[in-house]
Amino acid sequence: MDHAPKPRQRPSGAEIVDFGEAALDACPAGRQVELMTEATMLASAFAPKRRAAEIRSLARSLRSGVHDQEMGRAHAWLVAAALRRLASGAKG
Repeated sequence: MDHAPKPRQRPSGAEIVDFGEAALDACPAGRQVELMTEATMLASAFAPKRRAAEIRSLARSLRSGVHDQEMGRAHAWLVAAALRRLASGAKG
């Protein structure tokens, strides 16, 4: 008997939702501007060449829990989403 797991197939018409992106979109416009500004400042400091891969790596670090008392988990998650949005427009 074959007990190997079968690959999961996405139903036709299904959409994959990025919850970080959705949460960022749900923020008021002023909050979105603040988050994007913070993401831009972080990218300038820690990914000075502004390469998409570097910015995405920074976002992964924030999402994985690399934050301190000053930046709580929820805020880090939103900043990571802003960084991913910033990376989507960057080269490399």
